[in-house]
Amino acid sequence: MTTGTTRSQDGSAGDVDYGAIGSGYSAHRRPDERIARFIADALGGARTVLNVGAGTGSYEGAARTVTAVEPSRSMRDRRPAQLSPAIDAVAEDLPFADGEFDAAMTLFSVHQWSDARVGLREMRRVTRGPVVVLTCDPALVREFWLHRYAPEVLDTEARRYPTVAELAAALGGTGTVQTVPIPLDCTDGFNEAYYGRPEMLLDPAARQACSAWSFVDDRVRERFDATLRRDLESGAWDGEFGHLRTQAAYQGSLVIVRATP
Repeated sequence: MTTGTTRSQDGSAGDVDYGAIGSGYSAHRRPDERIARFIADALGGARTVLNVGAGTGSYEGAARTVTAVEPSRSMRDRRPAQLSPAIDAVAEDLPFADGEFDAAMTLFSVHQWSDARVGLREMRRVTRGPVVVLTCDPALVREFWLHRYAPEVLDTEARRYPTVAELAAALGGTGTVQTVPIPLDCTDGFNEAYYGRPEMLLDPAARQACSAWSFVDDRVRERFDATLRRDLESGAWDGEFGHLRTQAAYQGSLVIVRATP
């Protein structure tokens, strides 16, 4: 299948150039073992698994034998030596035969594709069993406290993520949706991972590892930094959200959409 996917100089496909923003990704986006268990359960013990938009290989330990696809050269180069090299390809044009894999997964990636519908249909085409999508439900994204301080960031996220209904329609078959609880000490530094550790988002490197921040300008980042610092120093943040500091897990927008033929 041939598409009109546009790729950056780095090779990234979709709306993010990881050659520009990916330098701190591996340090801040380390797989969390508790989230990994949800992914492994969704894969159901599949022997051969395709990982689309594989990045640096986070969560590939949740599968047995993985074939990784990643269009960004900088992400491919950052994959640990113990993982197999990733194939340079895009979701919308997968170089595999029909039904070649027992299962397929895409993790924190589908919202960055040029055409999620086409990419998901390609995943369905090459997969005999479950297709697993770890993503965020855009209907819930703005409920996170970050929207108070940087609404532009979460408005961007809500626009980028396909709806759960759109994912299910593209995949077809029989689908389920499962909310994935985010642990307080989550090691995978997406925005909601810091629900009880707001100080972490004052680190520009931590923010850079969340692609939505690359869509806002310095004015937004500077306002966020100033207002959150002010509210942390005054106690205003803790007065409203302080209970999150000791909440063991956060039920936010993180979900697994799983579809079987």
